[in-house]
Amino acid sequence: MLLGIPPIISPELLKVLCEMGHGDRLVIADGNFPVESVGRDAIVVRCDGHGVPELLEAVLALMPLDQYVDRPVTLMGVVPGDPVATPIWDDYRRIVGAHDERGADAFGTVGRFDFYERAKSAYAIIATSERAQYANVMLAKGVIRAD
Repeated sequence: MLLGIPPIISPELLKVLCEMGHGDRLVIADGNFPVESVGRDAIVVRCDGHGVPELLEAVLALMPLDQYVDRPVTLMGVVPGDPVATPIWDDYRRIVGAHDERGADAFGTVGRFDFYERAKSAYAIIATSERAQYANVMLAKGVIRAD
């Protein structure tokens, strides 16, 4: 174990986060996301037994969001006509707000199939056991500024 590293961050995930560069995208996927088929060209990190909010919190403790784009956080929009609620998005806004001054303004939403297309070019996809629907979130990595 290491000091300052959230215990939910596995050695494999820590390595992936370190390898990512500015603008690279990371998907934290819910349990229904087609991780293996969409992520054929991405690194897939399994975090079975964990939910998206706890991983989002841990990742953002280590990785800044891209400060040069308007919406570094992308959500998969609800399919029109689907009556499902997305209260988990409130958790995401709270978590992102604790790590990025843009808060809710850091979020964008794209349709389901557009999200899949963007995820195909992500650097990595984290597979979780999250049961909430439309719980997928994509993050664009920022830079660590020199002091």
